[in-house]
Formats: sequence, C-alpha cells, structure tokens
Amino acid sequence: MTTPDDHSLLRHAIALATEAREGGDPPFGSLLAAPDGTVLAEDRNTTLTDRDITAHPELKPARWAAREPDGPTTARTALCTGCRPCGMCEAAVRRAGLGRVVFALSNEQLLDIRPDGGPPPVPQDGPALLDEVRDVVEGYYR
Repeated sequence: MTTPDDHSLLRHAIALATEAREGGDPPFGSLLAAPDGTVLAEDRNTTLTDRDITAHPELKPARWAAREPDGPTTARTALCTGCRPCGMCEAAVRRAGLGRVVFALSNEQLLDIRPDGGPPPVPQDGPALLDEVRDVVEGYYR
C-alpha cells in the first residue's frame, strides 16, 4: 500500500524521468529513500547518452546501496521509480538488499503504451554440463 509520502517520492522519480527524456534518454528515473524520506541516491536513465545498456536508474541506486550503507540501513530503504524494475534491475535490488520498491507504472502498463512492445525474448538453451559446473559452484554459498 502506498502512502502520501511514497507519492511525493514517486513524483520526484517522475521528474527525474522527465530530465532523462529531455536529455535524449528513455524516460525513467529512480531514487533511493531512507525511512524518513531522505533521498540517499537518485539517478535517471542514461542508456543512450552513456551508450550503456545497463545504465538503468534502478540499477544505479542499487549499486550504491550495495557499496555504501550497512546492511540494516539498506534493508530499511525504499526504491521509488517511475516504472517497475526490469528483470536485471530487480535482481540487483534483491542482491543489494533494498527494503522495498515503490513504482508508478507496471511492466504490463509500459508494454501497453510502447508502440513496439519491447525487445523480443532471447532463446535460451540449458541446463547443460551440470557435473562440470557443479564442481566450480558447489560449496561457494556455504
């Protein structure tokens, strides 16, 4: 359930999205907020100007959160973003240990308003060579 404070932070994220669009990038912006609403980190999409497909505004605050604050502080943060994070960004948000995500536009809603419907899925084959990869991975996460 979103709150009036969440809505204020979302408006800030939407303003960042406007800046991204005005700068020639896709219209997405995000910020990371402390429990009291203080903005800890913010960014906008720069995938075109940086020529970096990973320059998503949800990924940048997640990277910051994984480096800077301690775990308990990070677990109380909220990522506020104009659009629900894509799969790449969602994985980064989980790995960084952010507390919650608040978004204005769902992925389904975004696809409805995108004329091209987004990029096509990439075919994937696997699993394969389980025994060989198990030797490398097994025991790492203990």
